[in-house]
Amino acid sequence: MRKNLLLLASLFFGVAATAQEVDENGYTTVNIAMQPAYASQVYYKLGTNTQTPVTAANWDISFQKSPGGMSMGSIRVNDHKAATFYEASANIADWATINVANEANWTKLYNSETTWSEGAFDNGSDNTPQLGFGWGVYNMGNHHVTGTRIFVIKASATNYTKIIIEDYDSQGAGGPTYTFKHSTWNGTAWSADQTGTAVVSAGLATDFVYFSFTTNATVTVSPASTDWDFVFRKYNGLVQSQGGDVMYGVTGALHNSTANGVTIAAVNEAGTLTDFTLPATDAYSSNINTIGDKWKVFNQGTMSYEFPDKTYYVKYADGTIYRMYFITFEGSQTGNLSFKVKNVTPTAGIEDVKATAAFSIYPNPTVNKTVTVAYDNAQGNGNISIFSLTGAKVLEAKAGAASQELNLSNLNAGIYIVKFEAGNYTETKKLVIQ
Repeated sequence: MRKNLLLLASLFFGVAATAQEVDENGYTTVNIAMQPAYASQVYYKLGTNTQTPVTAANWDISFQKSPGGMSMGSIRVNDHKAATFYEASANIADWATINVANEANWTKLYNSETTWSEGAFDNGSDNTPQLGFGWGVYNMGNHHVTGTRIFVIKASATNYTKIIIEDYDSQGAGGPTYTFKHSTWNGTAWSADQTGTAVVSAGLATDFVYFSFTTNATVTVSPASTDWDFVFRKYNGLVQSQGGDVMYGVTGALHNSTANGVTIAAVNEAGTLTDFTLPATDAYSSNINTIGDKWKVFNQGTMSYEFPDKTYYVKYADGTIYRMYFITFEGSQTGNLSFKVKNVTPTAGIEDVKATAAFSIYPNPTVNKTVTVAYDNAQGNGNISIFSLTGAKVLEAKAGAASQELNLSNLNAGIYIVKFEAGNYTETKKLVIQ
């Protein structure tokens, strides 16, 4: 592979911790600046309160690191920069005759807004059974994926780029390698064809490799996958209209659902609420647009944004939970927004209860039908049983080392008896499900 294809284009971005402004309820106010017209996409990490702004238009397409097996990862288009993305032809022999005058006949395609693993290219029309990958087809002879579709990225009324993903080599030098051809329409003619290459090695610190048609080289965009939780940016999302749901350019937050094991629960409650209950385990979603753009509503009467009673609980694989809600958004004029966030991990509350009793239930009463049973289980593994007031056993679970979270979604509201047994120790307590 040529050395110049390994060079990284300059990004002009920095990483900085945001100012700590903490209110009387312990919430930190975080200010995000996407710049006018959302010129920056901003990566943010809760645990370190750091953000990384990146020029939003410095890349055109991205290639996801392969999760293994037959899947090579998605190919996404920069839907901030692209006005529209099309499949222009299902016949690569049409390359030289692609005409922007035929745009009305092309098929619009979009990145998924719910998962990173489905890009606009993957939604192409090559659906050959078991062998089609949207943009190309698996070649049984050489074990490559060979491009079969021509795509066009429209950046403006006079700027188009046509592209074919010509080849995917899972055994390429340095790692899985994509080779593609692209050419730009300047309003009167297509430029000379250029060949681009992207190597997506398994050892990458990021989940995607980003490529710029302007420099015909890969560029650095996102920080390491473990160093961000959300990216605030413009993207295509499903919005309601009088004619039915349509894909439209929206601005919001997409979350990192892979490296940090982040899941999010969206709850219809006021952010300022001080007496709240953590969501049930099954309320958390890995959909990357769980926050999305629905935290704000534009009021055409006042020509300003309003914020519905919407709160987001951000949960990590290690059990850490943050509670956040949005408080300002200034739109494309400045690109500024802000939110409040607080670590609400329930560990401290459980430890306080455990300090006074060998066996405790938290929270009690429970509203969301999820409780944690905390106990001093030095005698070894135990057992937890729940009985109705009629004496019927309605749930049984093994007790782990220190605590056990129970999902009570199958139980009706009412009063129950919880029995904890470990060795020779037995105790019962009342549980109220509201």
